[in-house]
Amino acid sequence: MNRVSKENYYLDIAQTVATRSTCLRKSFGAIIVKNDSIVSTGYNGAPRGRKNCSDLGTCIRDELNIPRGERYELCRSVHSEANAIIAAPREQMLGSTLYMACLDSKTGELVPGTNSCSMCKRMIINAGIEKVVIRNTKDDFTVINVSDWINDDDSLTGRRGY
Repeated sequence: MNRVSKENYYLDIAQTVATRSTCLRKSFGAIIVKNDSIVSTGYNGAPRGRKNCSDLGTCIRDELNIPRGERYELCRSVHSEANAIIAAPREQMLGSTLYMACLDSKTGELVPGTNSCSMCKRMIINAGIEKVVIRNTKDDFTVINVSDWINDDDSLTGRRGY
């Protein structure tokens, strides 16, 4: 029997969570896992009770031709990582792993090479999450030790194109 790896099992779930996204640009899904139990999930979308871009049929960042990784303060969405962290108790996040997948909202295709923005990286550090696993393809993924973000302060400035 050919079983899916544990990482891809959780990435499959994160990818499914991404399909709940209401963003017109990119659909992100994140799950936090500790001791082989899912602690919480999150996808990118407007704060509770506010209109989503998908409801409005427009994205201000698209309208202004804002490149990836810039001017997030204009975005209506709360990021998937932030939503997963908000939904989880801190003691369950300490030493946990965050799994994340990104889909192109228009095509539904996986988007390889994504990473958390600098604000989400700060939240992941403060939450006590130990590792981040990001899906690149159906079978391949990138594993990031959060301690690397702590040791490399430049990774939090956004100067690396994340």
